Amino acid sequence: MEDYLQGCRAALQESRPLHVVLGNEACDLDSTVSALALAFYLAKTTEAEEVFVPVLNIKRSELPLRGDIVFFLQKVHIPESILIFRDEIDLHALYQAGQLTLILVDHHILSKSDTALEEAVAEVLDHRPIEPKHCPPCHVSVELVGSCATLVTERILQGAPEILDRQTAALLHGTIILDCVNMDLKIGKATPKDSKYVEKLEALFPDLPKRNDIFDSLQKAKFDVSGLTTEQMLRKDQKTIYRQGVKVAISAIYMDLEICEVLERSHSPPLKLTPASSTHPNLHAYLQGNTQVSRKKLLPLLQEALSAYFDSMKIPSGQPETADVSREQVDKELDRASNSLISGLSQDEEDPPLPPTPMNSLVDECPLDQGLPKLSAEAVFEKCSQISLSQSTTASLSKK
Repeated sequence: MEDYLQGCRAALQESRPLHVVLGNEACDLDSTVSALALAFYLAKTTEAEEVFVPVLNIKRSELPLRGDIVFFLQKVHIPESILIFRDEIDLHALYQAGQLTLILVDHHILSKSDTALEEAVAEVLDHRPIEPKHCPPCHVSVELVGSCATLVTERILQGAPEILDRQTAALLHGTIILDCVNMDLKIGKATPKDSKYVEKLEALFPDLPKRNDIFDSLQKAKFDVSGLTTEQMLRKDQKTIYRQGVKVAISAIYMDLEICEVLERSHSPPLKLTPASSTHPNLHAYLQGNTQVSRKKLLPLLQEALSAYFDSMKIPSGQPETADVSREQVDKELDRASNSLISGLSQDEEDPPLPPTPMNSLVDECPLDQGLPKLSAEAVFEKCSQISLSQSTTASLSKK
């Protein structure tokens, strides 16, 4: 597999027709491994000198957001550098030049930005219910199984089992197990065909990892955000909707809100917090009874809470380290993340402040006697942009 992928990158430098095996835009582990393995199979079984290239349907910069893929590639010793990403190949230019054939795997509907490529689609291999109105007019192979990697495994073992090496088998094996939730019958994700081909792979390669071990490792890596920046964490599981020219993005942050408990229990300084109603179930809001406690006085408390949180995420002494990452590297990344968060919290203290919060609303010459400050939505947006830009600049300088 690795030698084949090295050759794919070299093929991009040549001006010749390409058969591109393209995964879906989510680019999860199933889509990635299915694209790699199917392209590998087609390249090994096609007699003509045609070039089959797997393409991951995301930008290269987005790969770190997919921790399970990063972890699994490292585990099977496939360097990220030899993979081909969507921003490294111009499919539309190839199509205009008459040099593109597409094979869609793990999806059967092109994105709106790629609808012009529909005539180039020669085959579809998917495991989702078909939508005839949107499916390209080509050979379509769809079967409702738990993992598309199962269908790729079936094609390889039925068509050319001799080409299957351990590296490719390990990728397919782990992907099916993760997609089918460790083949748990109670979950009901795995079909008889999924189970059949996991067993066949294990029979051919008895030294493959135990199911529980590979499932737990991939599941842990999938939700591990310890090495991500704030921006990457927001983008990791981002969902976007469009309505009448308005774009709304929704993100999930994989972090326990233990800070809320720290603030509630605080006696030094006493905040005198009273829970306030919130329209969002995952958002905690409070009325601060002790208004003498400013943000600056809160910073040490928050810093202590964040330090305790990051300490709890560090690798305990004596436990094995995974993915070739040392304890020192993990500690360094966690310290960097903690410092970044704290610097971000204190950043706007250096900017021209808004009218200060009064210590008591009945104090003479209260700053709010003349009414609330006039703040527009544009002013708030500009303030947030300044903070974000400052953090990005600081991060860039630290890397240098």
